[in-house]
Order: sequence, then C-alpha cells, then structure tokens
Amino acid sequence: MGMDQHEGVARRPDMSKNKDPNPIEYENTIYQKGLRYERPPFTFKALDWERLAEERMSAESKGYVVGSAGTGETARKNREAFGRWSIVPRRLVKTDGFPDLSVEVLGKRQPFPIACAPVGVQRIFNPDGEMATAAAAARERVPYIMSTASSTSIEDVARANGDGERWYQLYWPPNERNDVTKSILSRAEKAGFSALFVTLDTYILGWRPSDMDNGYNPFLRSDQIGVAVGLTDPVFRSHFKSKHGCEIEDDMGAAVAEWTRTVFPAMSHSWEDIKFLQENWKGPIVLKGIQSVEDAKKAVEVGVQGIVVSNHGGRQTDGGNSSLGVLPRIVDAVGDKLEVFFDSGIRCGADIAKALALGAKMCILGRPYIYGLVLGGEEGTSHVLKSMLGDLELTLHLAGIASSSQKHLNRSVLVKEDDLF
Repeated sequence: MGMDQHEGVARRPDMSKNKDPNPIEYENTIYQKGLRYERPPFTFKALDWERLAEERMSAESKGYVVGSAGTGETARKNREAFGRWSIVPRRLVKTDGFPDLSVEVLGKRQPFPIACAPVGVQRIFNPDGEMATAAAAARERVPYIMSTASSTSIEDVARANGDGERWYQLYWPPNERNDVTKSILSRAEKAGFSALFVTLDTYILGWRPSDMDNGYNPFLRSDQIGVAVGLTDPVFRSHFKSKHGCEIEDDMGAAVAEWTRTVFPAMSHSWEDIKFLQENWKGPIVLKGIQSVEDAKKAVEVGVQGIVVSNHGGRQTDGGNSSLGVLPRIVDAVGDKLEVFFDSGIRCGADIAKALALGAKMCILGRPYIYGLVLGGEEGTSHVLKSMLGDLELTLHLAGIASSSQKHLNRSVLVKEDDLF
C-alpha cells in the first residue's frame, strides 16, 4: 500500500462507490483524526467493553447481562473453547483486495456474516434501548433479531430498523394460547420481519444467582420493559379485558404477570408443535438453542430452514458443554441440509473467524453490542459492530484468507492448540 506523503497514513482502497459499509475504513478514519490529536469516544479493546459498561450500569442491569447460570461454568467453557483452536496464517498469498465478508443466508445476500442477537429488556441498559440498536444494525447492514422480551413494540422496532434486514425471535406461548402466537407472528410479518427464530431453551428463566441476589426479574415489574410486545398485542389485550374486566393500563401488575406466564410457560413444546409455526409463518424458521447432534437431526426431520448452535451464552443452564465445542459435530451431521448459525462466547473478530471456519454460516453477537449500547446508545452499538467486523476482516487478510466463505475459511486454516505440544 502507498503512503500519503502529507499525512503518513497507509492508504486504504476507496470504497465510496460500494453500497456496503467498509469495516477497515473505520480504522483509517480513527488514524486520520489522530493526526489532529483527536481520540475516539469508545475503546477498541474488545475485552474492556464489559468492564467499562459495568461501571455505568445499575446492579440490576449489570447482573442481568453479565451474569450467567449457576456458577458460570457453561459461560466460562464458551470463552475457553475459542482458545483451544488457533488460526494458522499462510504467507505470500496474493489477493486482489481485502477479504469478501458477504454471505448468502436464508435466501438473501448479507454483506457480513454476523447478526445482532435477540437480547431483551434493552431499556434497562440505555433509555433508547431497542430503538438505538435496531437503528445501528440497519446503519451497519447487520441483520437485527428482535426479542419477544423487548421493551419496545414490534412496530416501533421495525420503524427504527427502517430498510434493514430484521428477523423476529419468538418466546413461544403454550398451545392453549395459539391465538396469541398467531397474532405475534402476523404482526412481525406485517412489520417486515423476514425470518422467525424460535428460542427453545428458555420456557422458564434459568437459575441466575446474579439476578436473585438483586431480587430482580425485569419481567415482573409494572412497566413496559421486557413485556412491550404483549402489552401492545390486540389478542392478548382482548383476553385480558375479558378476564379482568378492565384495560391493561388499569392493572399493570396483573397484566405484566399474565404476559410473563404466557411467554415463559414453564413447560416445553414438542417437536410436533413446529408444524403450527410452519402453518402460520411464511418465511424461514430457525430453531435457537441446539446443543446436540440428535436435536440437529430432528430439526432437519421437521423441515425447518436453520438452527442456532447456542446455549444462551451460558445464561440458562450451568454445567453444559461449550457451544463452539459441539459446533463441528453438528455441522458434520446436518450442515448440508440446513443453515447452521452460531452464538455463545464471541468477543472479537478472531472468535467469529474460528466459528465460521468450524462450519457456522453466520455468527450471532449478544453481549458485546449491548455493552456498546450501555456506553453510547446507537453510536456505541455501531462502534462495536464496526469494530468486530474490522477486526474480522483484518484477521482474515493477515492470515492470507480471501473470504469468510467455506471455500477459503474452513477447518484447514485451524489447528488444535493442544496438538502443537
């Protein structure tokens, strides 16, 4: 690369004519501003985001997002698993440009192989909550997965997301409330959500010591946080009025409690129940929370379009296996039959690269972008997304990997660190 004679900064390719954001250009703008002695408002040290966010959060919000189930064993395994794989760089690999990060997923091309995870109750982290993160995701061309536990309605999140790619995550009411489920799905489709992500591992909240130490369950408070989807749903509102003889606003405590029982019914659905979703959702269906080859094969049998290899970031069950550890086995079993997404434990670009190399089609980021939301609302969220993507792109480029597709980024570029000794 040439050097600007006046500024002494390495030139990056001009991407102004490309409609997709250029993650590496973010690095260049920071260095350019540094020539005028300007410092960025947010750190680029990915592992510092959590610590800095903790300093700004209340005990309740910190416990909710940072805390994990039980002793945190599953969460620790998620993180430690990434260190067991290493990227082997290749040298003197001539390329025409920087790595192509685009991916074809769920029938559409996406410029980047990441999406924002369905994180609920976002207004406890920043007053702008889901409105800020949905807007940031659209700005950075990253798919946004809206949680049923959002503190903003389906319609308002869609407005904030604008022309962005958005998918809806379902906390699934029991079969006795199928009319409520149909209403939610209908609203999401009308609001432009193109895929349905069904969370399978959270029909009741797990054993979460941090939340219990604070006596804090956001879904039991008499406000909109975590329950906005239900309190704005016409079918649920009609049910409530018939049962209680008043509007939701007249008895928020009862309404919140009833909605929470509706979306966290304490008992799981069955594989046979997937048919109901298929009959009432036109787009792709992705099952989130798969941790075994057996369940992955069942997902193929019932005819869904994708799965998320996920253990909820270690927030639901303690003592479980790492998501990254089981990912290759699941990909080998079903990767040619449906699309495999991955989450749990990702903190940097190299983590994304490793999960993609092990066969994930796309990675879903959770805690990191929430830390960005805490630190700076929409701008903080954008910063985290751009940073993760810039880190990923340079990681691949400096390892001689031409793209994030399986053609170039696969297990051949990895080695088990233990095998080196």
